[in-house]
Amino acid sequence: MTSHVHPVPRPDITQKRAVTTNPKHFSPTWCGQWEASDSTLREAVEPISDLAHYDRARLLVRFHAEPLGFLEVATPGGVLDEAAIAARAQKEFGELIRRHRERDSELLGNAPVGDPVTPTCARSTAETSVTVGVCTRNRPETLRACLIDLQRLVYPSLEILVVDNAPSDDSTMEVVLSAQAADPRIRYVREPRPGLSCARNRAVAEAKGTLLAFTDDDVAVDPLWVDSLVDAFVSDDIWCVTGLVPTAILDGVAEAYFDARVNWGDRCESRRYDLDSSRVADALYPFSAGLFGTGANFACRTNVLRELGGFDEALGAGTLTAGGEDLDIFVRVLFGGGAIQYEPSAIVWHKHRADLENLAQQMYAHGTGMSAFLSKQLADPKHRWALLSRVPIGVRKLAVAMRSTTSSLEWADEVAPVLLRKELRGMAAGPLLYRRARRRIPARRG
Repeated sequence: MTSHVHPVPRPDITQKRAVTTNPKHFSPTWCGQWEASDSTLREAVEPISDLAHYDRARLLVRFHAEPLGFLEVATPGGVLDEAAIAARAQKEFGELIRRHRERDSELLGNAPVGDPVTPTCARSTAETSVTVGVCTRNRPETLRACLIDLQRLVYPSLEILVVDNAPSDDSTMEVVLSAQAADPRIRYVREPRPGLSCARNRAVAEAKGTLLAFTDDDVAVDPLWVDSLVDAFVSDDIWCVTGLVPTAILDGVAEAYFDARVNWGDRCESRRYDLDSSRVADALYPFSAGLFGTGANFACRTNVLRELGGFDEALGAGTLTAGGEDLDIFVRVLFGGGAIQYEPSAIVWHKHRADLENLAQQMYAHGTGMSAFLSKQLADPKHRWALLSRVPIGVRKLAVAMRSTTSSLEWADEVAPVLLRKELRGMAAGPLLYRRARRRIPARRG
């Protein structure tokens, strides 16, 4: 009998390690997916990886490609009780499952005999060409695994553009050219100017697709990721689509802390954002840009990115500010008159930092990128006073978010103070770093 449980779809991510250095109250959690559709419509899945070191599992419940929500279940003895999972899924998502099954029955009733039912999101408008941009620097083995995943994408009108950002050697180019020999959709370009925004802007300039989708080199993309992004561009005023970025590994406290700290890994409801009828009832809106998604999973109309002037090259990894370029482009889309559509069926799985030293550096960069982005908004007279009036509310919300991250995790007292201090120091430094980064933007060539 075919299992309903899917592992996260990349081999190097699903191979978990036994963790022996975690605090007493911490339990590693296995991450995977549960398919809720009828068995006659279910595809065969890979064998589940070893669960012996896990007391719990977090499962993304899906009906075909569409996510319904998450379940956390116990795995006593490293065993997943599929009957118990099915009962929990029915209890939590029974109404959604019922609606999806009714839709499948209608599709089966209308389909020719022998014609398989395919998920709605798989029926993309094939004439919409898409470029997937992957910006990378000196991580050939990580990129190799990423390209294996990207070659599984089923969208018909697709190119995969790898931007090699200021490399120190030819190892990345060799990996890409090897993959290109097996898949002509893959294309290699080199961007000599360092910085993620410089690399993204090279992708904007080079892209042949009507839509330009970005992801990172350390994620696992769902096979229908691009289809779901394309399907979400349902009207001309949608300029940007973001997607769900669930956590791929929760083996240690570093991964679990970051998972609890961010807000783009668990929302399973579609949502439109604009500056008109689809505003959010939030005093910080639209400057709470993390609400919209993250740079590891989004797509924009290519012509819009060009008209907006591309990404701010004083923001992003590889610059003094170390982040914020994705937040900036989301807000510029809204102020430019467009809308952002959040579509959870566009899924990429993210592997967080696995050790506390690297996570501390990331939290510092999280702080510098956020405050650098906000300082840029403050420098704009059109936004300055609206943003200044919201500073007290923003400070209170940040304090609440930081406290809730700590209080929601039994073991967090052992690691949270150091990580919070790092993030706050980054926030304090961000405005000055942005001013310095503006002066250091590398000159464009050609």
